Amino acid sequence: MPLPDPDLRRTWLFGPGADDQTHDAMERSGADVLIVDLEDFTPSDRREQARRGVASLLQRWREAGRIAAVRINALDADGPTDMAAAMRGRPDVVAYPMAASAAQMHALHTALTHWESTLGIESGTTEIVPVCETALGVVEVRRLASGSPRIRAALLGAEDLAADLCAERQPDAVELDHARRRFVLECRAARIEPIDAPYTFSDADGAVREAQYARRLGYRCKALVRPEHARPLNAALTPSDDDVRRATAIVQGFEAARERGEDRALVDGLWVEVPTYRNAQRVIDRARRLNRQG
Repeated sequence: MPLPDPDLRRTWLFGPGADDQTHDAMERSGADVLIVDLEDFTPSDRREQARRGVASLLQRWREAGRIAAVRINALDADGPTDMAAAMRGRPDVVAYPMAASAAQMHALHTALTHWESTLGIESGTTEIVPVCETALGVVEVRRLASGSPRIRAALLGAEDLAADLCAERQPDAVELDHARRRFVLECRAARIEPIDAPYTFSDADGAVREAQYARRLGYRCKALVRPEHARPLNAALTPSDDDVRRATAIVQGFEAARERGEDRALVDGLWVEVPTYRNAQRVIDRARRLNRQG
């Protein structure tokens, strides 16, 4: 089955590679994408255990109707070993850590092409998501996107990025604000979907507030690290009934104004011009597609 469009993959949930209890919680969470993380979430002394189970885990998640993803280690480290284990589970997406260059993406693209050919997977169907968790990765994301046609989205880091910036991590995420704004701009320029950084604190209310802020900036998807945050974040990243009503009023008001020969329409105090009209249409269309997706 083809994967949903990138903007419909609202929540990207990271979890450890060797923890069956967490895997079960992830599967029940309602997150759109489940990522078994063989990098930071799996201690090095448990990676071999994680690799033994990763193929069956990915297959199980796919059969449960989830988009199944794996984050491997870098290709110049344990990445090739991770891929040898994970590709047998036919992941939908391979996430790459500390992404910083188009050359890395091209190398991963070549490795995926090899594994797809070896395992009888349709060529080009395994997507790549670069995880941009350094200052260099954020500013180079447009070049990263040029490294492979498999890249339809990129993910903004949080903890590693803050460390690379020598920033002080706080729940309000002021320290990530410039990176968050630049990342969405660069991704849109590259015509790929930006995935907002995970909220790595424990409270769901804070995660929702951060998602609502990111949504205002233009994000439609968000990473997360807590299974219990998935459903509140899905709701925060889905157009509400009020959103759809407002968008519908904008569309109807603008179309009525154009029929009268007017260049714009006044709707709830806002002068609606063509860009606002098109954005309202986008909101209505996304709501419809999410509803059809279930």
